[in-house]
Parts: sequence; structure tokens; C-alpha cells
Amino acid sequence: MPTLITPRLICTPLIEEDWPFFLALQQDPQVMRYVCDHRPESSIRDAFTSRLPAWSPGSEHWLCLVVRERDRQTPLGVTGYIHREADCGEVGFLFAPQAQGKGYGLESLHAVCRYAFTEGGIRRLTAAVTAGNVASKRLLEKTGFIQEGELHDAFWLGGRWQNDWLFGLLRREYGESR
Repeated sequence: MPTLITPRLICTPLIEEDWPFFLALQQDPQVMRYVCDHRPESSIRDAFTSRLPAWSPGSEHWLCLVVRERDRQTPLGVTGYIHREADCGEVGFLFAPQAQGKGYGLESLHAVCRYAFTEGGIRRLTAAVTAGNVASKRLLEKTGFIQEGELHDAFWLGGRWQNDWLFGLLRREYGESR
């Protein structure tokens, strides 16, 4: 299972000891505002447990990496990707409020993209962001993702139907944007 290292961060596979941080992240209304409505702890635990098995490129479950500061080992968020097809994957990320706006998301997402394109056999990465989540949109665009469309009434969140912004990034485009 990969460990990704950047100048400020270390991104390590999720382990059982990360449960308190994962739970806190998933229960934070500010973090989950554009992701999903409040869920019972048992549902969050199921999501956590599904990300614990050993992962390798092509696995059917998420590569979930805990993003930490290298110096202090403070957990900041989670990032990773999942293979949707043999050579296509979807990226995702969540960061604690105190870690947002400091470039940690960008730094860790670049590391995930680099890994997916060089080691993971990925040709194309995608991301779906709830319309209105401008911070995540900007992060994806800074990484090189292009908004390719919008799905209307994609899912129910916050008592109403929400649209999804759809993003894509090809391996060759990522190399060009770097």
C-alpha cells in the first residue's frame, strides 16, 4: 500500500487507530456540508471499515490516505482514489476546517494524481463536486482538472436536490499542466 510524501505532508493508508479522526471528520457539519447529510455512527463505521483492507492498483475499494503534517504528524484530512474502470479512477478528499485554505489539499491531491498516473495505471481521473462547493472546485482546477459538465438533480442533500459539477483530468494533460 502506498505512502505518499510531499515537502510538508505524509499520506499514509488508513488504519484502525485513525477511527477517532475519521469519525470526527465525518461528523463535522462544515466538512460534510457538500458531501452528505448527518449519518449514524454505524454508517460512518461501515464506510471506515470498507477502506481498511489492503489496497493495490485495481482494488475495488477506495485508497484512503490520511494526510498528516510531516513534522508533527497531525492529521489534517483524507484523500485518495478508487478505480472505476481498469484505467479510470475517481479522486476524493476531505479536510478538517483548521487545515483548509493552507494548500494541504492541493499538495496531497498532486501526490495522489502523480501516483495514480505513474504507479496506478490510470489514464483518466474524475471528480464530482456538489454545485456550490467553490473551494473544492478551485482545488481541482489548480490541480489541472477541467470542469466537463454538470449533472442536474444528482442527489438529495440538505432537504433538496443538488447538482454535481463533473471534472476530468487525463494523464497527458496532467503532465502538460505541470
